[in-house]
Amino acid sequence: MRQAVEIRDAAASKSEQRKATILLEASGGITLDNLAACAASGVDRISIGALTHSAPALDLSWSWHERRG
Repeated sequence: MRQAVEIRDAAASKSEQRKATILLEASGGITLDNLAACAASGVDRISIGALTHSAPALDLSWSWHERRG
């Protein structure tokens, strides 16, 4: 991850606008235990599947019936 950040920052040093348009996201294998190290790498976004893997499912239905009369 740190290498990707360095490559992005080197390219962006030529143009501040470019740095603002290249966003890096870390995803896969990110846990609450290694989150701080991941954030320290300089990525812009972090996806943590652990937040939703154990969340219970909720099935919602948006069906309705038209009233007549």
